[in-house]
Amino acid sequence: MILLMGLILVICESLMSQTEEPKYSVLQSYDDIEIRQYEPKIVAETVIQTERDRANKAAFSILAAYIFGENTSVTKIAMTAPVTQSQPSEKIAMTAPVIQQEAGENLATSDRATWAVQFVMPSQYTLATLPKPKDSRITIKEVPSNKVAAIRFSGLAGDEQLQENEAKLSAFLARQGIETKGKAIYAFYDSPFILPAFRRNEVMLELK
Repeated sequence: MILLMGLILVICESLMSQTEEPKYSVLQSYDDIEIRQYEPKIVAETVIQTERDRANKAAFSILAAYIFGENTSVTKIAMTAPVTQSQPSEKIAMTAPVIQQEAGENLATSDRATWAVQFVMPSQYTLATLPKPKDSRITIKEVPSNKVAAIRFSGLAGDEQLQENEAKLSAFLARQGIETKGKAIYAFYDSPFILPAFRRNEVMLELK
């Protein structure tokens, strides 16, 4: 059993090492929390209005079709990690881990919630050279350099786990006197075929 688990771990690490990730520098590290400075990046984004998990699956299909060749040059684009998900918002400081709608409705699980899901494009592309999507639901845009706090966890990444880690990250930043802006970004690095124990998930908050 120990040998089997070790083999699975090696395979997972090998797969992860072959996937390009956005470039960043770690400015500070506190156990499972990092303060990072990200370089500019180009993303393909689609916005879906429904509850979080359903939005993630619907958006993934739309964006996956784009990188698999549903673009103006019929070009396959390499998959990168992570896939990110967030709720579009105005520039309002994040003060609570759970955003509520009217009558105490949880925005994360509401079918009226709006979610932006992004695939990061490989660094070899620029806005000029990246194939244009055929699907009008996809927007290509450049995200400028930014500083974020990220908390990393393994296992499942359902609403409960995401909110729990968002609360932990928010509380840590509040104790440190670090201000945030916008809403949480959920980052998923692995295929659902990877065993939960070996998955890498993160909750990020952008810093002022």
